[in-house]
Amino acid sequence: MASSLHQLLKEEGFEKGKLLKNQPDDSTALPIYICHGRKSSEITEHKDEKTVIRNGSSVFSSFKPKSDEPVIDEAAIKAVISILGGYTGRYLKDESYRAMVKDKCTSCLLSRRKAGSDGGIFMNMELGIESIDKLVEDRGNKKELRMKLLRNSIRLLSIVASLNCEKSRNGSTCGVPHSHLSACAQLYLSIVYKLEKNHRLSARHLLQVFCDSAFLARTHLLPDLWDHFFLPHLLHLKVWYHKELEHLSNLGNALKETKMKALSKLYNDQMDMGTAMFAMYYKEWLKIGAKVPPVPTVPLPSSSSYGSSRRRSSESHASVSSINRNLYQTVFGATTEWQSMELDRRIRTSIDICRLESEENEFKYENYNQNKKKTHRRSSSSHIYSTPRAELLPETQKSGHFRFFSCQSRPKGCLVNGKIDVRNNSKRNLEHLDLPLSDLNKAIATICSSDVLSDCEIAIRVMTKAWLDSHGDSTIEAALTTAPIIEGVLEVLFASNDNEVMELAILILAEFITRSKVNRQTILNSDPQLEIFLKLLKNSSLFLKAAVLLYLLRPKAKQMISTEWIPLSLRVLEFGEHLQTLYTIRCSPQVAALYFLDQLLTGFNEDRNLENACQLVSLGGLNLLMRNVEFGGVLERNKAALIISCCIRADGSCRHYVADKLNKAALIELMVGNCKDSNGSVIALLTELLCLNRRTRMMKFLNELLRGWGGLNTMHILLACLHKALPEERPLVAALLLQLDLLGDPFRCSVYREEAVEVIIETLDCEKCNEKIQQQSAKALTMLGGRFSYMGEATTESWLLKQAGFHENLEDSFQKKEIGDNFLDEGEEEIENWQKKAAIALLNSGKKRFLAALSNSMAKDIPSLARASLVTIAWMSCFLHLAGDKDFQAMASSILTPRLLESSNSNRVLEERVLATFSLQQIRKSS
Repeated sequence: MASSLHQLLKEEGFEKGKLLKNQPDDSTALPIYICHGRKSSEITEHKDEKTVIRNGSSVFSSFKPKSDEPVIDEAAIKAVISILGGYTGRYLKDESYRAMVKDKCTSCLLSRRKAGSDGGIFMNMELGIESIDKLVEDRGNKKELRMKLLRNSIRLLSIVASLNCEKSRNGSTCGVPHSHLSACAQLYLSIVYKLEKNHRLSARHLLQVFCDSAFLARTHLLPDLWDHFFLPHLLHLKVWYHKELEHLSNLGNALKETKMKALSKLYNDQMDMGTAMFAMYYKEWLKIGAKVPPVPTVPLPSSSSYGSSRRRSSESHASVSSINRNLYQTVFGATTEWQSMELDRRIRTSIDICRLESEENEFKYENYNQNKKKTHRRSSSSHIYSTPRAELLPETQKSGHFRFFSCQSRPKGCLVNGKIDVRNNSKRNLEHLDLPLSDLNKAIATICSSDVLSDCEIAIRVMTKAWLDSHGDSTIEAALTTAPIIEGVLEVLFASNDNEVMELAILILAEFITRSKVNRQTILNSDPQLEIFLKLLKNSSLFLKAAVLLYLLRPKAKQMISTEWIPLSLRVLEFGEHLQTLYTIRCSPQVAALYFLDQLLTGFNEDRNLENACQLVSLGGLNLLMRNVEFGGVLERNKAALIISCCIRADGSCRHYVADKLNKAALIELMVGNCKDSNGSVIALLTELLCLNRRTRMMKFLNELLRGWGGLNTMHILLACLHKALPEERPLVAALLLQLDLLGDPFRCSVYREEAVEVIIETLDCEKCNEKIQQQSAKALTMLGGRFSYMGEATTESWLLKQAGFHENLEDSFQKKEIGDNFLDEGEEEIENWQKKAAIALLNSGKKRFLAALSNSMAKDIPSLARASLVTIAWMSCFLHLAGDKDFQAMASSILTPRLLESSNSNRVLEERVLATFSLQQIRKSS
């Protein structure tokens, strides 16, 4: 998941900096947002280029769009690979997930025990899986062994996968369908190619699982991936199925059972067909140089095919594209050709899906269960749609855009009467027009009970005018801030297509939220998965105000489970520079966007957080975040810095781009601006940015940082930061301060160096420091080692093992390229000079106390800190002869030798024994 887009595109033959062109406009099925005028972060060598998204909204581009659909570009392909790669990547990281996948595949093969013939197929499958597990569990194998296991796994699994060829596709082996065997083999082939870092091929094999056996894949092997990736394209089938079930529930038992079986088979067949079609569609996407295929069309089955005589209200659109066009027309601009009947169908589908999820108890998070006890009018409104649409529409010029819904909640009483005049624009236009609903009493009754959207829209205007005129009157507030009214306003927001009405609804809801936490909770309970806000954020006219309204609600990550949240949040971040005024509330949409992104990148489990961060990087969000580090309030700038550090941890390759482009003076200014507050987010970002693979780049970054801000001394600012830092931040601040100090003469006395070394010694004391401090101390020692791969992983230990003649780990085919960059780099001399200066400074300033602290941390045998201390001793021992005199070197030998001899014992892991032996040899040379 943390792979470089630049590397992927290069491997797959794309030209740098160019988008795929001449693609059919109607072929894009994946909703992708690209920040225009921002380049993808991984392509660090290029100048900024503007990426124009073709859409119908002038918000995105000043160029006249040629089509209503966005063009597919490399970022869209990267997003598909990233989403699919998250599932195979989890197999490599999560042992419990690995066991679950293996159990699922094994359960598909149990039938082989019933027969003894053709056991070779199952043996091939088992051997292939066993080889993959060996590769995953033991990354330290020799290169030759790993390559042999890889080739063997691919060969064995390919034999099994070949059973799904045209001739034998419908056959079986020992009672197991070939399609099942092939699907399991394709799943493990996807994992093999993930290990090889061939992400595109891995994604294609994962999609092939759904092609070979769609039913097995979506219900047994990969149901989570299907829900996340395929189901959004096939929701219309699910809605249709549950409507048919509802109709059949009124039949007699005997007839009902027969028809329900037929209906279930018809539904599953259609769902399997649609799944396979979209799997093939996305596979075509991932072909190199292939033309983009047409979007699959998955029609609704005919009710007559299982014996139903009921006339469905959806007959007029029985064959529909399963692509969610609403996403493009609201995010990228409305399409004039899209007819009102399609609007009717989309809203009906959304409402019915909400009802179905409530009935089937399919909420993914436990805290949503309590919301099902709440009154939710949208969940009981489907009976309105059983009436043919033509019979419901009133005679009005806007009939094609009306929505109708039933309302259960009714107010106990109405308190105020008064004449209201309205015009058709916004807050300032709610005057001088007589309306059919002319009093607040009638408006409240309408919003709670009417099935006519146009009447409810007028009621919104009336209530808004009454609220404005009341100037905070407690009677009006009490009348309007009730749960039934709030739910009614939300339903209008969900159903209406009138921007003016929706804006008024947003404004009045914002007022309600600021009045009471109860009103806030009512909104969250009524829309637990924030479907209404997803719709509003796709509206090119209202998305900024909608973002502010949602920010006032402070939703948590568990409510933001859709994959659309990252691109929608980036859109708000890009265009939300100016404050939005919602009556008495003024708020920056960028503040809201940063809150959403913080939730999305830190509020889930580790895998989902990393997936979201990779998506943010691939969509070009880093430039927006770096801009927000420079401008805005202190809290927002800190949050932007923290989000950037999350992105770097997810995709290590982007740290080079950020290190080059980020304004270093802005970081120093931010540290000063934090005053008494913690600088944790800035320190976290600086720590990530200093893990660069080339020393020349690192020195350039440090020198730019040293220039400071506003004439202030950067080292003095860091020293002040060190004094007020939290205990777990202190070792990292000390490491930063020491690296800046080492830009000067390591033999010259320095207050900054003395303070930094003193803090490092203190944080190495295992008895006084907790686990968090120990982890950060280990990271600080790793930073001082000065050797990193392109992805930011420490390679000092690997370098030392090579110096010691231990080559086994370095022959790993997956590490060789990154490690080799350091060994073959012309800047090797600069790295050695850096290590020499660092060793001299640490030994001369820390003297006996520093060596004793390293020795003691090894003795405590705390895994991360003990290993980091051993590696530090190993590389510093190479320069021990340059520090102090003979007496100092003898003292160092007396402190370190006993501990190193202990680490060289046979009960230690091989790498530790090699490092300890290497250190002893260097110490003997210096004495």
